[in-house]
Amino acid sequence: MAFLSTWISTFLVLASQVHWPVHALNPSCAPGGNFDLSPWELQLPIGSPGSPETISSASLQGCAGWENFDYFFTESSDGALVMKVDGSPASSGCVTTPNSLHCRTELREVDPSTGSPTSWSPNAATNRLIVELVVTEADNSERGTVIGQIHIDDSISSKPVCELYYNSNGDISIGVEQTRSGGDEVFTSLGNIPIGTVFTYELEYYTGLLKVAINGNFQTLDTYELDAPNSYFKVGNYNQGSSQSDIHFFSIYLEH
Repeated sequence: MAFLSTWISTFLVLASQVHWPVHALNPSCAPGGNFDLSPWELQLPIGSPGSPETISSASLQGCAGWENFDYFFTESSDGALVMKVDGSPASSGCVTTPNSLHCRTELREVDPSTGSPTSWSPNAATNRLIVELVVTEADNSERGTVIGQIHIDDSISSKPVCELYYNSNGDISIGVEQTRSGGDEVFTSLGNIPIGTVFTYELEYYTGLLKVAINGNFQTLDTYELDAPNSYFKVGNYNQGSSQSDIHFFSIYLEH
């Protein structure tokens, strides 16, 4: 019985750090009723220039949680979480964060117990994001919409560790910054998934290793001179062009 008690206690500790996806999506609920949004806040392409509107984790949670039918809402036919961006500031009047030229509807990782922005060590035992999605419309930039990223802690740098791109031809690539000052991304092609096709991606950064997978096909990526900075996950629709982008999410799984 002592062994069983220890196993149950260990399981409960591990389960508390895993944000499981919800598979039975309810089209009648806001996104917070279908997805565990406790570890996320939402950045929007509206608000004041340099200061876009941010929706707190607490406001997003639950079946009656926050949604906006222009940018972040539940698809009425299948319950998917829809994230849309109209284009660029010049083409649509959207607004950006202070350190970006591009608009986004994007979830940013927070501490689920406080709702405050958080980060983690890439040398920890587990840092994993798994997402199931379909891109129904990618923007018109060369590499396309950023559908997921690992970002360096804001107190260290305004740059990402890596960004996962999907373009209008269905080509998927990942860019990894070589230094914390940024502007020197190295790109790796990850294959092609046709527009309108459901697929999964996984981003991992733990025990010092950065990995990416498309439909379970893993690649380990060089992190150059980054030296394992504290980081956090982002997932959503980070538009890089001047045309609309539209992404539907079926599962968002986060584990530490």
